[in-house]
Amino acid sequence: MQETKIDKTDRVILHALQENGELSIQELADLVNLSSTPCWRRVQKLQDSGVIRKHVALLDASKLNLNVSVFVHIKTRNHSAAWYTQFAERVANYPEVAEFYRMSGEYDYLMRVVVADIAAFDRFYKRLVEETPDLSDVTSSFAMEQIKYTTALPV
Repeated sequence: MQETKIDKTDRVILHALQENGELSIQELADLVNLSSTPCWRRVQKLQDSGVIRKHVALLDASKLNLNVSVFVHIKTRNHSAAWYTQFAERVANYPEVAEFYRMSGEYDYLMRVVVADIAAFDRFYKRLVEETPDLSDVTSSFAMEQIKYTTALPV
């Protein structure tokens, strides 16, 4: 994967868009002391290169009654490429899974699951275990308090 070259102006644009994705090109241009056309070109370059992947709305989980975050640590007995592919595809289709990682260390995988309550997590857990062969350990940790959450990258 090739790193995209970005300069200080691009970084200011990226930081601003991470804080407010609804900024107009003119507002961005004013922020970085450019006219709108060169600013638009920079944003286009950042989109075309994949630095800006997409524009989304960030939702408040508590207002949607999704108050429980669970970190699920998984160990598996099977480490084949075929098993991994099937597992990754299965997990990608679970809407409760907000994040999913292949890990180094004691556990093979880590996922963050967001649900309304313990009963909803129990239903998710049972489905995961029933649908996934070769799991040797599934350990869950419930978040007691969210101290920091951001989607912003340190640009």
